[in-house]
Amino acid sequence: MYKIAVDAMGGDDAPTTVVSGVESARDKLPNVEFVLFGKLDQVKPLIKDMTRISLVQADDAIAMADEPVKSVRTRKNSSLVMAANAVKHGEADALFSAGNTGALLAAGIFLVGRIKGISRPALMTLLPAMGGEHDAFVMMDVGANADNRANHLYEYGVLGSFYAHEILHYDQPRVGLLNNGGEEDKGDQMHKDAHQLLKAGHAKHLVNFVGNVEAANILQGPADVVVSDGFTGNATLKAIEGTAKTVMKTLKHSLSNGGIRAKMGAGLLLPTLKDIAHQWNPEQYGGAVVLGVKAPVVKAHGSASAEAISATMVQIESMLSSDLINKVETFVAEHKNDLAARIDSQE
Repeated sequence: MYKIAVDAMGGDDAPTTVVSGVESARDKLPNVEFVLFGKLDQVKPLIKDMTRISLVQADDAIAMADEPVKSVRTRKNSSLVMAANAVKHGEADALFSAGNTGALLAAGIFLVGRIKGISRPALMTLLPAMGGEHDAFVMMDVGANADNRANHLYEYGVLGSFYAHEILHYDQPRVGLLNNGGEEDKGDQMHKDAHQLLKAGHAKHLVNFVGNVEAANILQGPADVVVSDGFTGNATLKAIEGTAKTVMKTLKHSLSNGGIRAKMGAGLLLPTLKDIAHQWNPEQYGGAVVLGVKAPVVKAHGSASAEAISATMVQIESMLSSDLINKVETFVAEHKNDLAARIDSQE
């Protein structure tokens, strides 16, 4: 039986949406228990069935606008910190929050702890692939680290490959380096160095590196794992999400205000439009994962629905049942000399 520690107070509509998502996931996951940390006078009345749900009082909650690292270090009675400490002390197997992203990252790194041999844990998400062999691809880092060195990007390729193989069941996932051109000598020095590290890793069968990929093409599925520094990855992710929302909003407005013919056409296109909307809905993929720490640490969007939170719990269960973290730790330990040499070369 797995235990997921839940920050019940994290999220725009917490704890209502969090509790609803947990109860939905509980009914789908008979091998999972949920430990909810929060203000019990708000949380307990929302729970319809206490089966495999336990509650722990937390007097404090970290808000979205709070300073992340300081809050994690000083607010020991907050729901997020208490949930993270439960994982740290072996009282739970994974950590979930829909709250402050920076605070969750800090809790994952400083409390749960990074895997020995991984120099920089990163934030990973899934995006839809409109072409190629698979329906989605892994992208990391999407915001944990604004400044990176080349060896960090190499590690992201390794971590992302493990997730794509173990959770998405992709055979030999293709790793691409997000860059401003497909040629090997494109980009700044860090990206040129990262390209060479990934290329060397490919030669040693550590990653299946397929070269540089450009932002204009990543949704076409040229790679199963797209590697980026955190600043570029976050900007790219938000540009994609913003463009998708704008296109759908524009299309809806045009069909609604284009006269009788447009409305008749919209009726005929409705099934297709619903399918497109589903493809672009990030909630279907679960949450963003902090990869490189000693337990699954997963973040749902602050505005995530109960269905999205439920999907994220299913995602966490998949990480636990596949023993993803132990497999990563074993791989890193077996290749510690190679990884250490790469890190030293970038100091």
